Amino acid sequence: MANEMGNLKKTVVAAMLIALCVLLPMAFHGVPMAGSTLLPMHIPVLLAGLICGWKFGLIAGLAGPILSSLITGMPPMGIVPIMMLELGIYGLIAGIVVQFVRTRRTVFDLYISLMTAMIIGRVVAGFAQAIYFFGGGTFSLFGHGYTLTMWMTSYFITSLPGIVIQLAFIPSVVMALERERVIPLRYPIRAH
Repeated sequence: MANEMGNLKKTVVAAMLIALCVLLPMAFHGVPMAGSTLLPMHIPVLLAGLICGWKFGLIAGLAGPILSSLITGMPPMGIVPIMMLELGIYGLIAGIVVQFVRTRRTVFDLYISLMTAMIIGRVVAGFAQAIYFFGGGTFSLFGHGYTLTMWMTSYFITSLPGIVIQLAFIPSVVMALERERVIPLRYPIRAH
């Protein structure tokens, strides 16, 4: 997929996905906790990594949160660095893993890449938050340090609806784009 697209097409697709990092969350700003529950900014970043490759996925993950914060005020600037790290890791890892995983089934490749990126991104973000809280960051939860329970709650329990949406939606989008030849087929169709 990512190898066969030209750089111009990758740039255009990545730019559209970065724009979605700003637009998609705006649809949910009016609903309390929708951002941390439904994770709308994660979808375009993961798509950027899977469709355009790791470099564009990384750029989308770094640019999306800061642009959204500057344009809409969400996420709050205090958490932007951790979101940039987390989403940058998502785009980077999704792009790297999809490049090397070859199960001969696109859907399996996509799920392996997605789950790997989502787990690694959450672990890295958890460590970043732990360092931030223990390092005397400006944000503190009632004077307590960052705990494993807090990490599990915020990254897996609260965000479970968003994780389910990502796992259901993202492979379907990539496969639909392939089917319509918007992006190259991962596995060329063989004549029998």
